[in-house]
Amino acid sequence: MQVKDLEVRKAVDNIELEVVDMDEARDWSNARGSGRVVNVKVKDETGEVNMTLWNQDVDKIKKGDKIVVENGWCGEYQGDKQLSTGRFGKLTVQE
Repeated sequence: MQVKDLEVRKAVDNIELEVVDMDEARDWSNARGSGRVVNVKVKDETGEVNMTLWNQDVDKIKKGDKIVVENGWCGEYQGDKQLSTGRFGKLTVQE
């Protein structure tokens, strides 16, 4: 799968990307719990997309890393596509 193939509210079986930009990680909390979150911009040869990383994935990557997202999810935030690992997905940093 490639960035151009991402569809809102659809599963993402496997996609390879490069991290091109990262915001500062921030803490969150609400009635259901707390954790960390960071927004990143990732790309492949077909385009760029925003991605949200939660909790244990926040410290896995840095700018310039090549990553693979398996069993992820494409959502939407403020009219833009938003990639995440979702509930059951996996993020791997390539060596």
